[in-house]
Amino acid sequence: MSSHSSTARLKSRVLLSLLFGLSLVLAGCSARRSSYIVVASKNFTESMILGELMAQQIESHSAVRVERRFYLAGTYICQQAILSGRVDIYPEYTGTALTAILKQNPIHDSQLAYDTVKKQYATRWHLSVGPEFGFNDTFAMEIRGDDARRLGVKTLSQAVNYAPEWRAGFGYEFMERPDGYRGLVATYGLHFKGEPRVMDLGLLARALEDHQIDIAAGNTTDGLIPALNLFVLQDDRHYFPPYDAVPIVRQATLRLHPEIGPALVALKDQISDAEIQQLNYAVDGERRDVKDVVRQFLQKKKLVPSRPPRSADQ
Repeated sequence: MSSHSSTARLKSRVLLSLLFGLSLVLAGCSARRSSYIVVASKNFTESMILGELMAQQIESHSAVRVERRFYLAGTYICQQAILSGRVDIYPEYTGTALTAILKQNPIHDSQLAYDTVKKQYATRWHLSVGPEFGFNDTFAMEIRGDDARRLGVKTLSQAVNYAPEWRAGFGYEFMERPDGYRGLVATYGLHFKGEPRVMDLGLLARALEDHQIDIAAGNTTDGLIPALNLFVLQDDRHYFPPYDAVPIVRQATLRLHPEIGPALVALKDQISDAEIQQLNYAVDGERRDVKDVVRQFLQKKKLVPSRPPRSADQ
């Protein structure tokens, strides 16, 4: 069996899984949608944390009830769900919105990238891009810390000499999107040992630690990087654009529930790179409940509840 055919079959299975996930999202809408809003997230810890953060903030500072629909299959599923009106809000990243959704070339100026995404989302789809949460979660090419020290490798350019002996592991989106695998290997001239393994994002760090793979495309704010003694190779040719985290909200939802706007604006610049990494570790490393982690963070930031939280299930 060739690695090419195996990879093709894996991609087909992943695509079918994505389509099945979308069908569940589209089928999960009731006729009483005006009585509550749906906050969604992608299928990794940080996105779920941001989804919970927005949900608790809205519940605490308004009378709007919130239904959580977390761990959708990824960027494209979330985009289709919000365009169809099945979800109202989800967290996104400017670099992802620009390249994966708008299909534009990367913009390395953070403010220009944000302004471009904000304008295009409003014009094309009547979606509002909220203020930045405050951190930039760019892609991180990770190797084991022991390997980095043993080889004296600090940058992606230096890694080129060792990559032919490394087994790579990447998420499905990273393999397909324009700011992902193809552009990375072309920019640096990287070649790996065999075809990259396509894995769920939540499995990559552990697979790297367990020597199932030797290099992974993670995120700089991953809480397991220091916990598992991983090392992030410097993107010395500045391939990756900024990925500032922002809320994406349907304009129709803001018109129906205008109190949501101020609740989200209050989250502007409240989370630093170090803080989101700590939140990610609390959930992934310490196995704490995401609701408790977010509640404590909001209290620490003095974004205290003005009334007891309510959910769509109450």
